[in-house]
Amino acid sequence: MLCLIACVLVSYNTFANVCRDVVVLVHGNTASPSSWNNTYNLLLSNGYSSSEIYRPNWGSKSCAACNNHNGSEETPVRQAIVSALANSCTGKIDVIGHSMGATLAAQQISKLGVASSVDTFVGIAGAFRGLWTCGAYPFNVWSSTCGYYGLSIQSPFLDSLFGEPLGDKVYSIKSNIDQVVCATGVCSVGGVHSSRIWNESASYTYTLGHFGLQSDTATQQYNLIN
Repeated sequence: MLCLIACVLVSYNTFANVCRDVVVLVHGNTASPSSWNNTYNLLLSNGYSSSEIYRPNWGSKSCAACNNHNGSEETPVRQAIVSALANSCTGKIDVIGHSMGATLAAQQISKLGVASSVDTFVGIAGAFRGLWTCGAYPFNVWSSTCGYYGLSIQSPFLDSLFGEPLGDKVYSIKSNIDQVVCATGVCSVGGVHSSRIWNESASYTYTLGHFGLQSDTATQQYNLIN
């Protein structure tokens, strides 16, 4: 019996003291940290503690057209990445972003110059090459979300981000029926799906909507960072 108890304690302590990358989950435009509940709960069930998962809460929740990649929207994401790095026993972090949260997370990695400290970056339903619903900059730009710091095709923000390193391994998760990225019926920009990321390690396509790509791919997300 003593041997059994000792074995259980050893197994528990080994499980509890695993050193792994801290994870940062960045939600999309007008969403909240709870939009990551499926991913968050899966991580917890696989041994992560809540202190190893950062879910920054950014942006207006009532005005989607008001949010962009400049100013107050940046601060919570930047602080989460800095704190995650400071508290990672491996010295590395994994970053997963959904929709506008993917481009916002990418921007902060670039601005902070910490791509070499990101083990895995996963962009889910991001508009890394812009949204046709926003038009092509500077024409038909009708909101802050689509403006200079927004997601219009060839916006100064997107042009400045393009090609920047985002991590050791970079993955995109996308759909051809995404109600946001493919809202006009066209998902691609310059012949490339807008959710694809430059220099990515792999891209995964699902038959899911914009929000299902976040909530229903938790297992894939987990596998990509482990």
